[in-house]
Amino acid sequence: MGRKTSRGHRSGGSARGYQRSDRLNELLVRILASEIDRIGDDRLGLVTVAGVETDQDLSIARVFLTSDIDDEELLKVMAEHRPRLQRAIGDQARLRRVPPLTFVIDETARSADRIEEILRGLAPSGGED
Repeated sequence: MGRKTSRGHRSGGSARGYQRSDRLNELLVRILASEIDRIGDDRLGLVTVAGVETDQDLSIARVFLTSDIDDEELLKVMAEHRPRLQRAIGDQARLRRVPPLTFVIDETARSADRIEEILRGLAPSGGED
């Protein structure tokens, strides 16, 4: 009676207020950012790992990226380096199973820039009558 299961349990955090998946995501960000720096592929330009989201069962890890190069080119080059990045995760993280990486362009910064642009357009133009 009163058996605890993780299924359906959505308290928003562990006893420490920090879920295991959050810690894992942060670890993956650090590993990937470090490994991308080591790759030294000039085609990548300036790449930032904005975040990682893993599914609970580690069936997939979405890697959110920003860069100063074309989105399609970035995704193409990152796909070429996927095996090396997967290996780096396997070597550095203590996981039974390394989740397959899926690369996604992070639209957050672009959205924030667009909102800021719109807000500037709404601002009064100071003294025109």
